[in-house]
Amino acid sequence: MRNAGTLLVGLLIGLVLLSMSAFTVDQREYAMVFRLGEIVSVKKEPGLYFKVPLVENVRYFEKRIVTLDWVEPDRFITSEKKNVLVDSFVKWRIADPAKYYVSVRGDERQAEARLSQTVNDGLRAEFGKRTIHDVVSGERDKIMEILRQKADREARQMGIEVLDVRLKRVDLPEEVSGSVFQRMEAERKRVANDLRSQGAGAAEKIRADADKQREVIIAEAFREAQRIKGEGDAKAAETYSAAYGRNPEFYAFYRSLDAYRNSFKSKSDVLVLQPDSEFFKYMRDAGGKKK
Repeated sequence: MRNAGTLLVGLLIGLVLLSMSAFTVDQREYAMVFRLGEIVSVKKEPGLYFKVPLVENVRYFEKRIVTLDWVEPDRFITSEKKNVLVDSFVKWRIADPAKYYVSVRGDERQAEARLSQTVNDGLRAEFGKRTIHDVVSGERDKIMEILRQKADREARQMGIEVLDVRLKRVDLPEEVSGSVFQRMEAERKRVANDLRSQGAGAAEKIRADADKQREVIIAEAFREAQRIKGEGDAKAAETYSAAYGRNPEFYAFYRSLDAYRNSFKSKSDVLVLQPDSEFFKYMRDAGGKKK
């Protein structure tokens, strides 16, 4: 029984020592092994590892990408001596866990404070060399790439890799936004009025040209109509003349009948003439008496 108890105690002690010496590393983290406060090794690959119990201890660090995002936008001055509010963020991760621990004692807040200072210094330097137009649209991508490279060079000294620096928003302060918008609105109205006046001038020119063309077309059409009418009248006169020349008596009789028809078209028509008037020539008989 005594031997069995000793074996059981030894087995328990062995299990406890084994549990104290074994540790696992997740794929999302680094593991740093310390021996009496001194770094012994860094485990970067996931798996099961062992350490000397009671002598060595393990500390874990984040392996994934971390986002440094400021709560409030910072104020910077452009080359035009104008203030702008810049809202940005940084993507970073630990590249060298040992250097990271030595530089900032593994404190993420301390690392982000130093990284924030580096990025802000870079923003202040880049914005001071550019105008508002450049930082808003013209050279925005170039500024972000310069900031990333500069921040990454300095962050490498802390064992940190800077993956990206992004400018989310670049705005004017509220105290100057109103006046700037008013100037922009006035400028746009001036441009709109210029365009309207140019359009009105072009419209008047088009209308004048159209009126001129209309008058020319009408004049040419009237001239052509008069020419055709003259030719028709001449042709009609020629026809009438030829018909009259063939039988003058019949032509006179036909015209007289037409005159009678038009004169006595209505019962209320009254015509006062001498009985021997030439108008009644064809109403008399051959002897000259009234019918």
